[in-house]
Amino acid sequence: MKRTGAISLRKRLVLQLLALAAALAVLLYVTVRTVAGDAAEETLDGVLGAATLAIADELRGGEDGVSIDLPHEAFSILGSISQDRIFYRIAVGEVTVTGYDDLPAPARKLGSGLASPVFYTLPYRQTQVRVAAVERVVLADNAPVAVTVMVAQTRTGQDTIAARVANRAAGLGLGVFALAAILSMITAGSVLRPIDRLAEAVGRRGPRDLRSVDHPSPAELVPLITALNGFIARLRAALTRTETFITEAAHHIRTPLATVRAKAEIALRRAETEEARDTLRAVIRSVEESARSASQLLDHATVVYRSDRLAREPVDLGKLVAGVAQSFAPTAELKDLAIRTQGLEAAVTVTGDRLLLESALRNLMDNAVKYSPPDEEILISLEVVDGLARVAVSDRGRGLSGVNQAELTRRFARGGNVRDIVGSGLGLTIVDEVTAAHGGRLDLSEHAEGGTCAALFLPLG
Repeated sequence: MKRTGAISLRKRLVLQLLALAAALAVLLYVTVRTVAGDAAEETLDGVLGAATLAIADELRGGEDGVSIDLPHEAFSILGSISQDRIFYRIAVGEVTVTGYDDLPAPARKLGSGLASPVFYTLPYRQTQVRVAAVERVVLADNAPVAVTVMVAQTRTGQDTIAARVANRAAGLGLGVFALAAILSMITAGSVLRPIDRLAEAVGRRGPRDLRSVDHPSPAELVPLITALNGFIARLRAALTRTETFITEAAHHIRTPLATVRAKAEIALRRAETEEARDTLRAVIRSVEESARSASQLLDHATVVYRSDRLAREPVDLGKLVAGVAQSFAPTAELKDLAIRTQGLEAAVTVTGDRLLLESALRNLMDNAVKYSPPDEEILISLEVVDGLARVAVSDRGRGLSGVNQAELTRRFARGGNVRDIVGSGLGLTIVDEVTAAHGGRLDLSEHAEGGTCAALFLPLG
């Protein structure tokens, strides 16, 4: 039974794989962005530190104090990497010798023993700058003096590099996600293909094929196949019991009723009083009603039982209709009815269950004979209409008495104008269910001059 709203395994698997791919794509983007940002900062720090050390190497001490010849190469290197602004400051103690005297010094004491610069980032003149600071000791006026060299550079170049790398990382992540989506579809199809093959193998079976499923499948499907085979075994046993019950019931019900009727008819012929004969006629009528009801109930059970297990075989409707008409000829003669056929020589073939189609035709003929007055004609015609086989049984009986078709095809329903005639109310129900099982329909209509036309429409096979 299909549960409404339940997501399919294929969609569930694809969604899970896509969610995993999306997580991996995001992780890839974040990783590349972080690594690229760190690499760019490390690279620029190396250039900034080299420029700072180049300036520090030009410090000179003398009797007149500290002097420096600023190397243009240092600033050229910084300018060649990006278009960032550059600030510098050279300070002896707290006194600025040259450069921007408001450029902040490092928060901690550097110490002249550090060979490499110290880096720090801080806001300066409404922007963020990266500062490299190094301390050197020179002799000025025959005394050691600590000189601090600071070189700062704005971070526009680093941000540009990071943004460019981030865009490429985003493109790479989207590419990975798109590739993962395609692979997810392929993987889902590959994983579920054994299930599809199993379903196809079971679906190709005919309605009577109740063998155990023996299809090569992955180990994960073994429990499903085992459960399916167990269900098939139980269904096969239940259907066998049902078929046996219907057969035995038909025998055990019809035979005693036939015996009772025969005994009652013999007793009727021997009865000496009118009262006894009336009683025996009532008994015979009740037996007829019981026999007809039992027969119709068993026929209906057969239709219900076989509807889900239709024997799909070619059926020549012309020959089938001719055989049914011939079998009703003796009964029609007893009521002085004529049976006329039309179009039975045409080769009209449908695919279906011969037994059920014959049962439907017999019920239509039985109604036509039963409800037709003497000295009338019953017409059985066969033709092809709009790509459908049409079998029509027309009589000059009592008609539908204004009752619609949906009501007449309901179980045990009968028209108000036929209460005096023996019937079970299952005949049209059987016909309607048989045509529905074969993908066709039943159409009931009344003749203007009286009588009924019951037409079966069946797909050609």
